[in-house]
Amino acid sequence: MRAELKVPLGKLFTGDPSETVTNLKILLKEKEPPMFAVVGDYTTMNILDAGLDPDIVVVDYRIMRVETEPFNHGERELLSIKNPQGKIYEEVWKTLAKAVSLNRSASVIVEGEEDLLVLPLISLMPSGSLIVYGQPREGMVVVEVTEQRKRWAEDFMSRMEEN
Repeated sequence: MRAELKVPLGKLFTGDPSETVTNLKILLKEKEPPMFAVVGDYTTMNILDAGLDPDIVVVDYRIMRVETEPFNHGERELLSIKNPQGKIYEEVWKTLAKAVSLNRSASVIVEGEEDLLVLPLISLMPSGSLIVYGQPREGMVVVEVTEQRKRWAEDFMSRMEEN
């Protein structure tokens, strides 16, 4: 199943962070998504540094499995969860659902690993939303939440449970 996730789940913006964030800004202006989320520390830091304000950020203070310094989350609601590598705990679902339902920006701080949390976000966020995550050594991936993408994510997570 890991091989299936190596393929970008959405549009891959390649290049250095200044290029990818510029392309993201253009897309956000065009789409005007109901919600905008970012998963991953490196991508989150670049997006925040560019002045963008995602509704939800999900970080684990690790980049390429190497610990990083915590950063300033500003006025965001801070939510903490535990989630091990290769898993999605039920408590994670509850916390992400809370982040989606808040009427303010939230940061979800993960003790463990956040990589797979794009999947429940796809399931939980409203159609038309955008979720961004990093594609190591290539750029960033922008996933547009659609009913078809929701069904795919739910099917994938069901298959994870079976294994």
